[in-house]
This record gives sequence, structure tokens and C-alpha cells, in this order.
Amino acid sequence: MSLDIRHYDHQQAAELRPLLLDVYAEIYKEAAATDPFATVERFAQGLDGWSVRPGWTCTVGYDSTHGDQPVGYAYGAPLPEDARWWGGLLTAVDPAVTQETGHRTYALSELMVRQPWRKTGAAKQLHDALLTRRTEERATLLVDQDHPKVRALYESWGWTILGDLRPRLPNAPLFHAMLLSLH
Repeated sequence: MSLDIRHYDHQQAAELRPLLLDVYAEIYKEAAATDPFATVERFAQGLDGWSVRPGWTCTVGYDSTHGDQPVGYAYGAPLPEDARWWGGLLTAVDPAVTQETGHRTYALSELMVRQPWRKTGAAKQLHDALLTRRTEERATLLVDQDHPKVRALYESWGWTILGDLRPRLPNAPLFHAMLLSLH
């Protein structure tokens, strides 16, 4: 499946916000009913925090064969020098691995695809379109440990597990922190 992938940055975040929230609400409707970490309100807070960062980028895929329907999106931003990203790391790693410079690591915060387009290659296209333009040496993401198929998918794309991480946020699940070399 070939998507029309459009690129955005933090300057377009406000106009893009309603679309991102609508897609999230559709995908996480069932989970949000029982999991406080999956609510649209919590997601909106995270989106607002990420999207104002310089360096925030987003790719949105559209299916022009179905009336320019949004298929899904991916977004993230570079980790700043004082990043809290690694603060919930539960696995002992060399401190040099989590040392951030503001230019070292791009954090892939979200990648989601709406149900009709799952298992079509759309997620990989969004992922690649987002990361191909990055100048950082590596990328990181978090995968909920309750989703081993998602973790396996990322591993098939070259990601490796660094360790276990639980963000210091209310009701946060346990994640695999993963890394991908970008060069």
C-alpha cells in the first residue's frame, strides 16, 4: 500500500492537534474506558508537551483511494540534555548510554495506525518517513511490555531492547526501552 505521507513540525502542531486526538480517541476507545493511562485527556497532555518542542516532527499518512482518509501517524522529538526520558529506567546500564546532548537521540513518542490499515505496511512507512530525515545518531521508543507482538515488530525493523522502564507518571505501565541506530 502506498500512502501519501505528509511531514509536519512544531509550527503546525496546533492545527494538526484535532486530527491527532481524533485518531488516538478512535484507536484507544476501549482501552481508555478502563485504563487511566489511555485516556484522551492524558494523551492530549503528552501531545501538548511533545509538540511544542523545537525539533518535534510528525508524519501523517493519508489514503487517497478512500477520500484522503488519515491512516495514522508517527511523531517525536530530540531528547534535550536534561531529558527525563531515562529517569524511570529500571535496568542498570552504563551511564554513558543515557547521557543526552540535545542532538544525540530522537524519541519516537507515538506510532499508530487506524484499524482498516493495519497489517498493510502503513506503520513501517510512517516510521521510516519520520526517521529517515533525522540527524541524530540514534532513536529511542517505549513499548508496553503487555504488547509482545508490537515489540517483535520493532525488533524486525532493527530496534533492540535496552532495558525495562516505567515512566514517572501516574498509572504508567512497564515498558521496554528500545534503541535504533540511525546511521
